[in-house]
Amino acid sequence: MKALKASIRVAATALALSLALGAPSYAGEDEASTLTRQMKELYRVGKYSEALPLAQKSLALREKEFGPDDANVAMPLNDLGTIHYNLGQYAVAEQLYKHSLAIREKTLGPDDAEVAMVLNNLGDLYRAEERYALAEPILKRSLAIREKISGPNDPSIVMPLSNLAALYSNMGRYDQSRPLFERGLAILDKAKGPDDPEATILMSNLADAYINLHRYADAERLLKRSIVVTEKAYGPDHPDIAQALNNLAALYGRQGRNALAEQFYKRSVATFEKTLGPNHPDLADVLDNLAALYKDQGRYADAEQVFRRSKAIRGKTAPI
Repeated sequence: MKALKASIRVAATALALSLALGAPSYAGEDEASTLTRQMKELYRVGKYSEALPLAQKSLALREKEFGPDDANVAMPLNDLGTIHYNLGQYAVAEQLYKHSLAIREKTLGPDDAEVAMVLNNLGDLYRAEERYALAEPILKRSLAIREKISGPNDPSIVMPLSNLAALYSNMGRYDQSRPLFERGLAILDKAKGPDDPEATILMSNLADAYINLHRYADAERLLKRSIVVTEKAYGPDHPDIAQALNNLAALYGRQGRNALAEQFYKRSVATFEKTLGPNHPDLADVLDNLAALYKDQGRYADAEQVFRRSKAIRGKTAPI
């Protein structure tokens, strides 16, 4: 069976954006700030398509007020890049991240926390695109800045730590990814408790490493826990649940429990379609896994049909 990719976007779950999520409305708040606050509320619950026009308008207002290269534009650029990333529009996200990074390095210097934030997002973008040679040094730099600022056990290091671990999982280096995921999860458990929704993608990522290290019972426990925590926080229709369902299906496929694997892959597909739309690259990953399951069972017509759909999605979302 095709090796399952590591789970997606620890950065997205923890949300490396410039304001606190769900921030209350403030008297005298300007239009751009109001749009940003509303955008983050939508983002938090996985409504990326609805968040996109708000982020675009907020950026346009800041650029009109301050100019395209002003320090006040850096975080709106990052925010908009994060939305495009989560919609699978990687080429657009890359340019927005690079512009944000250039502004922040110029205005804040190379070792600022906001520089680390944008580096984390850019590195994870390259990981998602399988541009691993670019991703690794960027994620290591982001992690080093965070550790220097906050220390080795602060929750702020979890995003770059976990994205670096996800990179190693993508590369098949599970002995390197596992301890990093475990370290990140332990930091979040200590800081925020065992049922914090920010930890769910980390649980899913660690479970993927366990699957590939043949620790199946540990993997199943984590995946089921991540689904329960995410549903409690956000409801049943969230991209993080789709990813956990995908990984749980992969686990059952590894164990030869094919009927369960097919059931959970199909649930993952349906949830991704509902939350991210029919043409997202993360959906293509699940379809590839489902096609591989069918192929392993000798269901070649079913496999070909699913694989054709995956190929069509990748043709629409491939980086330029």
